[in-house]
Amino acid sequence: MFIKDIKEVKTIKVALVGQPNVGKSMLINSISNARLKVGNFSGVTVAKEEVFLSYKNYKIEITDLPGSYSLNDYTLEEKVTKEFLDNSPYDIILNVLDSTNLERNLFLTSELLALDKKMLIALNMSDEAHKENIQIDDNQLSKILGKPCIKTSAAKNMGISNLLEAIVSKFEDDKLPTKLIFSDVIEEEIQNIVEFFEDCGFRTPNTYRQLAIKLLKEDKQTYKQIHDEPIWVKLQVVLNNAFEHMYIHYNTKNIEDIFNDEKFAFARGAVRETVKQPSILTKTITDKIDSLLIHKIFGLPIFLFLMWGLFQLTFELGNIPMDMIDAFFASLIDSTKEILGDNELSSVIADGAIAGVGAVILFVPNIVILFFGIALLETTGYMSRVAFLLDGFFHKFGLHGKSFIPLVTGFGCSVPAYMSARTLKNEKDRLLTLFIIGFMSCGARLPIYVLFTGAFFSEDNAGNILFLIYISGAILGLIAAKMLKIVVFKSEDEPFVMEMPKYRMPSFKLIWHTVSNQALMYLKKAGTYILAASVLIWFASNYPKHLDMDMQYETKIEQAQTQDLKDSLASEHALYNLENSYLGKIGKFSEPAFAPLGFDWKMAVALETGLAAKEIVVSTLGILYGLGEDHDESSSGLMEKIKNNIPLASAIAFIVFVMIYLPCLAASMVFAREAGGWKYLAYLFVFTTGTAWGLAFLAYSIAVVVI
Repeated sequence: MFIKDIKEVKTIKVALVGQPNVGKSMLINSISNARLKVGNFSGVTVAKEEVFLSYKNYKIEITDLPGSYSLNDYTLEEKVTKEFLDNSPYDIILNVLDSTNLERNLFLTSELLALDKKMLIALNMSDEAHKENIQIDDNQLSKILGKPCIKTSAAKNMGISNLLEAIVSKFEDDKLPTKLIFSDVIEEEIQNIVEFFEDCGFRTPNTYRQLAIKLLKEDKQTYKQIHDEPIWVKLQVVLNNAFEHMYIHYNTKNIEDIFNDEKFAFARGAVRETVKQPSILTKTITDKIDSLLIHKIFGLPIFLFLMWGLFQLTFELGNIPMDMIDAFFASLIDSTKEILGDNELSSVIADGAIAGVGAVILFVPNIVILFFGIALLETTGYMSRVAFLLDGFFHKFGLHGKSFIPLVTGFGCSVPAYMSARTLKNEKDRLLTLFIIGFMSCGARLPIYVLFTGAFFSEDNAGNILFLIYISGAILGLIAAKMLKIVVFKSEDEPFVMEMPKYRMPSFKLIWHTVSNQALMYLKKAGTYILAASVLIWFASNYPKHLDMDMQYETKIEQAQTQDLKDSLASEHALYNLENSYLGKIGKFSEPAFAPLGFDWKMAVALETGLAAKEIVVSTLGILYGLGEDHDESSSGLMEKIKNNIPLASAIAFIVFVMIYLPCLAASMVFAREAGGWKYLAYLFVFTTGTAWGLAFLAYSIAVVVI
């Protein structure tokens, strides 16, 4: 018996989807040598067309689904299409678009992308688009959507063979992750729901992301399936919080309107990136505003001016309530010492815990103003435009346009900035962004900058110098990104599509929600990490005790004839104890590593305590220069002491080091979680410390020569 090797013929089931009047039926007719079967979908009167054809070693079955503007249940056609895509077996979605009306057609495409299936895009009516002088960059659109886009013309029988070839290739290849990205608010809630499912180990045939999107869209079928599951009670809490967040952000409780806005924004952004067409004479208000704010020449200067104004307001307005807050904590420290007496307990509570936390709360007004300004720009829709404006510029440094949002957030606090990098779906883009967020000076570094600019520059120039410091950090971050992209994160540049929402009047409720959440996160850090670090630093600066020297100095102080001599001896005594404390020994040990930068051991140990929280650097300098921890960055005594004890070249190097080195403990822990492990935190420590040391040395060397 002879057995012939017969190559198995595989069947590829294709779901043909598109809006009405995009040429689906004509496209089916253009597929030559095809058998057409006409009938009705089960249980309904809607026409059902199926095409059967052989191509290479495959049998291709194409089911032409009814034309639908979206995947809703409003019309019978939409219901049939949605039901088929959710429950029927198929291998590939073939989405047909009208090339002359791409933005409207991409509305449905965004819904199909959320299904996370293998998918192809047929850019039909390409001949008509060519006649209308509409140029579509199909390669760029393919990268943006993460799906192959093939130009076709059913009327001219153009691109059909390429389409069939793409169907086979897509069937044979593994499915790639979807590139559909929603706004930061919805992405944050999707991530929260995904993490909930991961923690519960919930079993589902769909991906957790698919399930999360359907739940947020209030898909009835999905709710029915999960309602009887044991996790439903806990899931309700997560969903309620998610919806409350979305309601506040969008100022509506209509979920359909929220997601419609998302789809239109996505489609608008994709078209802006990939389509060139003759300008339309009638412009909307949004178009007129965009023509100025994202202008190729004027757009960036306008953004820089707005940011400069924001920093000026942050420092000018933020300084007004600082004296009151400072006076309150000074009074609280004195009252604590009066009540508890002059002992170790009162010292650790007053000089350690209260002084340390007070140094952080002192800057809440500055932080609130900065967060308010950023939230105002975000809620109006301006920040999305800036991200689009800077995309080309960012790509020159190896960054993604959407990296802009976490980087700007980093000016306020690194913790939410690291978390907002989740919107970057490409792993290398996300890691690269995470690695340079620390170059954006967070609000916690503000006290250090205020102290040193106040000491070495006039009040009139302080705001400008502070703005220069922040911009310099951002520029250094871009240069570092370029180096990392070349050396470590080598990959092809990802295309960028930023949702282009309509301009909105700022919502007070939304701004309040954003600012209050960020401020509470800042205060939470003050009550946990900084409280613990302050007590630890107090202990390290007060122990071990040197009883013999204490007695000698007490005797000298009692014998001193003048108050000035007594004060001098008391300061000398405090400095001796500090130099011989655990903190002093650490500083002396590490001093040689910082000596080439012009730092003494006091500056070195201040930087080291800053690893716990940058806010502590100022109070540590106050302690180490013998002025006591109750001196803040606005203290003229501390400023004078800094000016007299630290050369300008060393001060410049110190600022450069602070701009770059590792963020606080809380941010570092969040970085490790977002990056994917503690090894990345080790890499970040080596990278930022090495870069900070090198650039500080360079700044010091230049300053010594120039000054």
